[in-house]
Amino acid sequence: MPYDPDKHHRRSIRLKGFDYSRSAVYFVTICVQNRECLFGTISQHEMILNDAGKLVSEEWLALPERFPAIILDEFVVMPNHFHGIIYISPNSVEHPTLGRIIGAFKSIVTDLYISGVKDQGWTPFDRRLWQRNYYEHIVRDDSALQKIQQYIRDNPLTWQTDSLYPDVSIQ
Repeated sequence: MPYDPDKHHRRSIRLKGFDYSRSAVYFVTICVQNRECLFGTISQHEMILNDAGKLVSEEWLALPERFPAIILDEFVVMPNHFHGIIYISPNSVEHPTLGRIIGAFKSIVTDLYISGVKDQGWTPFDRRLWQRNYYEHIVRDDSALQKIQQYIRDNPLTWQTDSLYPDVSIQ
């Protein structure tokens, strides 16, 4: 099908005019393609990571080695998505954009996940591990930060009412 600008357009979900390399606190959500539950299960309101989920957690925690300008806060790996808080520090020479950080994270996890599929029999995915893009929220103040931190901590507790909950992952 030929390109038709009236039908085929990608709208950015980013805040227009905002510099995503500037010092700020960001709350990000990254979803698995088709919301498949590939990273573990929820049992008795706790997230039980499988090896793939452990990989996601380890690679998230390794991001400051790759991007020294960032500080990580609360995060949670869920069966089919991930929530995390990133602070881009003003005291750094390098100012990576949030998109560059998340892109690197998704790419590294995808490459290592593919190895897990080949070498350890992990569940294969169809064409892509992650949904295109990610969701972000610029955290404006301490009150908002505290609410988001609590939301992340409570995410496994509220899994059955989560919009990303696919009936099959509860045990």
